Amino acid sequence: MAAGSLLALLDDIASVLDDVSILTKKAVAKTSGVLGDDLALNAQQVTGVASRRELPVVWAVAKGSMVNKIILVPLALLLSAVLPSAVTPLLMIGGLYLCFEGAEKLIHKFFHKSESHHQEALTPPVDEKTKIKGAIRTDFVLSAEIIAITLGTVADSPFGTRLMVLSVIAVIMTVGVYGLVAAIVKLDDLGVWLTTQKGPASPLLGACGKAILAAAPILMKVLSIVGTAAMFLVGGGILTHGIPPVHHAIENLAHSLHSLPFGGPLLQSLPPLLHDGLFGVIAGTLAALVVQAGIRLFKSSRRPA
Repeated sequence: MAAGSLLALLDDIASVLDDVSILTKKAVAKTSGVLGDDLALNAQQVTGVASRRELPVVWAVAKGSMVNKIILVPLALLLSAVLPSAVTPLLMIGGLYLCFEGAEKLIHKFFHKSESHHQEALTPPVDEKTKIKGAIRTDFVLSAEIIAITLGTVADSPFGTRLMVLSVIAVIMTVGVYGLVAAIVKLDDLGVWLTTQKGPASPLLGACGKAILAAAPILMKVLSIVGTAAMFLVGGGILTHGIPPVHHAIENLAHSLHSLPFGGPLLQSLPPLLHDGLFGVIAGTLAALVVQAGIRLFKSSRRPA
């Protein structure tokens, strides 16, 4: 009897862990857009810090990020228990915010180039503590987005499963993001170290070092581009799933391609992906224009007559 109860308990535990594993994979896939942007943003936040202080700064921001998630995970669980109907609207707001951030980046990139360079030239050097505080504030927003997306994935699961998935995602995202950020910001040092090595293998090591030094800035640009694109794809996907008519229209388009002679799994997956991204670009641009108009209106109203 005791052996049977023990086997039943172990079976239940294995079942829960299996559910946690599946839901964690889904949550990681859905939060990949935020992860890409988080990587690029946090790597950029550390730029300008003295080389010997880069890792301590990354460590300080990582600790702040974990504190953010320790605050956000209980709040998310409380919300899902007390007011589960608020999860979808919050996800929609989060998705719109992702699209808005992506649109703002594009607007500043293509329409405010000279203004951005002028502001950078006039901006005084920022001290280390200010950089860390700013990075932690930014991380709070991105962490909230990660937790909200994860909560949407596990909203219908038992409390224990929700707690485990949210906790696992919080740890994975913090360790993964800041571990990679630490590696990225030290690429230059690795490249320089390789170029200074002596011995029979020095030509090969020197070539590798030069390649790393040349690739480091390109990697930063690629991360930024991929992160921005992913923000539109993920944010647009959240918005289209939250608006049934739009979601059904995209699904019908994907199904209609199945009957085409050249249809296939890849082709069927592209329209939803592309339409989600396009919807994200439109929604983000409209949100950015509304916010900018509101800021200008507020500033004009505060000017003395």
